[in-house]
Amino acid sequence: MSDTIDSTPAQPALTLTDCPSWLYLLREFDSLYRYGSDGGSRLIRSHRKRVRDALSSILGANPTVLPRPPAEKPVSAHLNRALDLGEKTVVQGMARALSRVAGQLTWEYGYEKVPKALERKYAYCEVLGPRGPVLAERLILGFVLFAPRTTYPQHSHQEIEESYVSVSGAWSENDVAVHAPGSLILNRPGDEHRITTADLEPCLLAYAWIGPETRLHTPGMKLSSNRKARMSQGI
Repeated sequence: MSDTIDSTPAQPALTLTDCPSWLYLLREFDSLYRYGSDGGSRLIRSHRKRVRDALSSILGANPTVLPRPPAEKPVSAHLNRALDLGEKTVVQGMARALSRVAGQLTWEYGYEKVPKALERKYAYCEVLGPRGPVLAERLILGFVLFAPRTTYPQHSHQEIEESYVSVSGAWSENDVAVHAPGSLILNRPGDEHRITTADLEPCLLAYAWIGPETRLHTPGMKLSSNRKARMSQGI
C-alpha cells in the first residue's frame, strides 16, 4: 500500500467570466427581459423586473460555473432546425448564443415517469439555477424544445412564477392564441396550462422561473390528472 500523497494542485473553480459563451447567453436573457415589451400588462411588467433584477444581481456576483455532463434526448434531433429558424427572427441573438453552447447542454425530462407520447417530442435544459451549469439559488433560466405536432399536457407549478419567451416556431397555450418568436407568456403560480405546437416545425422556448429557493431546488414537476385537466378547461 503506497503512502504517496497526490500533490497535483486542485483545479480552481470556474466562474462565469471564465466561460464567455455562458456569459453571452445570459446577457441575451437579460436583453429579453429588459427591452422586450410588456404589452401594457402590469403583471408582466412586474415579472420582467423581478427576473432581470435577479439576473443582474447574479451576473454582478460572477457566479460559479459547474459544467454538467452533456445529455441528449430524442427531440434533440430537432435542435439545429429550431436554431436555424431562430436566427431569422427578432430574437436571433438568443438563437446564435445558444448555438455556441449546444454541445454542452444537458437535456432532460424532469419527470419520474414520462408519458410515452412525450418521450420523443419534448425535453428541457437548465442553463442557470441550483443545478447549474451556472449556479444560482433564486432564479432558473433554461430552454424547452418541442418537436412538431406536440401536445404538452395540462400542468402547473406550485409557488413558481414562470414565463416563456418564444425563440423559434409557432405554438399555442390553452388553445387561445398563436405565439410567435419574441412573444412572452406569463404563468402565475398554480396556473394550469397546456401547450401545442405547429405541424411542420419544432418550437424552442426560453423560460424563467422565480420562486422560493426551496421550491426551485425541488420543483416537483407533475402533470395534471386527466380529470383535473378537464375541469380546469370547463369540460
